[in-house]
Amino acid sequence: MSDHHLAELSGVSKRFGKTLALDGLDLHVRCGELLALLGPNGAGKSTAISLLLGLLEPDAGSARLFGQSPRQVAARRQVGVMMQEATLASELRVREQIELVASYYPDPLAIDEVMQVTQTTPLADRPYGKLSGGQKRQAQFAIAICGRPRLLFLDEPTAGLDLPAREMMWTLLCRLVKQGSSIVLTTHYLEEAEALADRVVVLAKGRTIASGTVNDMRALVVCRRIECHTSLTTKEVAGWPEVKSVRSEEQRMSITASDAETVVRRLLAADAHLAQLEVRRAGLAEAFTQLTQEKES
Repeated sequence: MSDHHLAELSGVSKRFGKTLALDGLDLHVRCGELLALLGPNGAGKSTAISLLLGLLEPDAGSARLFGQSPRQVAARRQVGVMMQEATLASELRVREQIELVASYYPDPLAIDEVMQVTQTTPLADRPYGKLSGGQKRQAQFAIAICGRPRLLFLDEPTAGLDLPAREMMWTLLCRLVKQGSSIVLTTHYLEEAEALADRVVVLAKGRTIASGTVNDMRALVVCRRIECHTSLTTKEVAGWPEVKSVRSEEQRMSITASDAETVVRRLLAADAHLAQLEVRRAGLAEAFTQLTQEKES
């Protein structure tokens, strides 16, 4: 294991019955980075995290956490975790939940500081079972960071959060990385990965199909995004061979196209009143869609 890798999967395969969840996967987490792990449902993201946490054992290959077995207590004490599904004692109050988990760590943050930065102070005396779904996610995030972890695993952390809570979490994640933490993030919000990630790994069918920076991902696809005001319908435009996807809202149409120049010419020819035309490079969402579709085909 490299000195610069905090966690690593090497040639890992994992099967659940007849389903092959991971197929010879290699994955590593570097010091001081936010790694976004992306992929469609069933790609193997949660399985990979569970292996790195020692919650599962690989059928083949190896998992290492800080150079040790992920099941070693010394390794686990350097990790914070927020999984998609979390079962916590419903009768314990939020402060009690954080205090309990913080007691497992050698040098945890002060409880009041944790609640302040995660905006859970108003929830301190509320029983966990009485919280809304979004409030539970905020409490789980506070629990994940309370131990001052060197490595933080966040599995769909902002699912169910409103926009202010999501922005709070984004800001805090950036601060944690600047302070030296490493973060592994899985998310269905591709704009989240685009805004936060130092590096992106895209999984499909248990294998890595692409990895690199957000700009590297964009460079892998030739698609461009076209936006305009038009009286044309999405049904008309969707039939053009160069159009990969199209959506419209209040006459503002957004098109992803493999040949932007041809589509623009057709738009101008078909609608004499076309207005507010913009053409820009594909974002991470378009890159992700194209990469995963290619893998499925």
